[in-house]
Amino acid sequence: MEQWSFLDGGITSAKGFRAAGVEAGVKYANRRDVALIFSETPCVAAGVFTTNRVAAAPVVHDRAKLAAAPRAQAIAVNTGCANACTGPQGLAAAEAVAQATAKELGIAPELVLVSSTGVIGAPLPAERVIAGVAKAKAALASGPQADEDASRAIMTTDTRPKRAAVTCEIDGRTVTLGGMCKGAGMIEPMMATMLAYVTTDAAVDAAWLREALKSAADVSFNRVVVDGDESTNDTLVCLANGLVGNRPLDAAHPQAAVFLGALKALCAALAKQIVMDGEGVSKFVTVRVTGARTAGDAHLVARAIARSPLVKTSWFGRDPNWGRVICAAGYSGAEVDERKVRILYGGVCAYDCGTVADAATLAAMQELMKAREFEVAVELGLGSGEDTIYTCDLTFEYVKINAEYTT
Repeated sequence: MEQWSFLDGGITSAKGFRAAGVEAGVKYANRRDVALIFSETPCVAAGVFTTNRVAAAPVVHDRAKLAAAPRAQAIAVNTGCANACTGPQGLAAAEAVAQATAKELGIAPELVLVSSTGVIGAPLPAERVIAGVAKAKAALASGPQADEDASRAIMTTDTRPKRAAVTCEIDGRTVTLGGMCKGAGMIEPMMATMLAYVTTDAAVDAAWLREALKSAADVSFNRVVVDGDESTNDTLVCLANGLVGNRPLDAAHPQAAVFLGALKALCAALAKQIVMDGEGVSKFVTVRVTGARTAGDAHLVARAIARSPLVKTSWFGRDPNWGRVICAAGYSGAEVDERKVRILYGGVCAYDCGTVADAATLAAMQELMKAREFEVAVELGLGSGEDTIYTCDLTFEYVKINAEYTT
């Protein structure tokens, strides 16, 4: 039985956190585009960032601050401009936003993190973001409306806000974790996702929080693929303010696993929302690989299938084209023997160690693929390694959105 449970909430569900999302005209009029997250007391902080060697200015800024001291009290986020590939002026703009946010909130500048998302290469209109932060500071609040406003203010091509919250018991006290994220395209994080934030009122040791967050990212955000592209701005940050008053969680704490389970569940819920809202997505597909020689091989196969444009378009067309699936497995870099492979769509076998499903079975699979969600299982028959990736189809709408992204 799970030792945590979901509740209806978001980024302000944990004690001591407030948030806001406002219109600042960063790129467009009449849309929320600046979000502010604030804790009433300084927090232990951890972050996981893009592994793309081209990292946006906010990522460089936040990495440096968290490396110097794993603490933060506020995060200022803008959409409409990624502040990526903007040189020294981009770094200066990120720092200017952090300094202005600190002054507005009356806290030390080293306690402010910043994030940006949007088009790469455009200079950040820092004065608009700073004006937005001032507006957001006046609107800081806790509760459903604040969660809604903040999560909408970080959206780009997302069609809906993404948020979740969980609770668990630590040292006889109720600990809450809340979160929000954004992402719909340019999703293959290999660390976190486009932008994701988690808050908790638990007391957590800084070094252990970093490891816990990495572990949670690995089984959630690192297991989603929309289109195989990794952003320059990928950021996952967790703030823990300790207001519940538990004994600080670390590897030796008897309930460390309870908190880690809750954190993983929260991150998984957020990550799956990203796939469900992928650009133009009509199908949510779970790719499950078992029987690999190693867990690493299973991961290679699952990710190759999830990334393949030919596989993804076949899902859109409700075509159980298992040939594309086994082809992707074969070039994944993992050990694969087609004489031992089984491929199933929604539990119905399309390919069985060299035997191909008949026309009636393939037609039955086409019917299964009409569902909004289904599973593609690949059994390699070589060992005990397994892995799962959450992904989606590739549609006409995805092409349209991204063909016109900057125009």
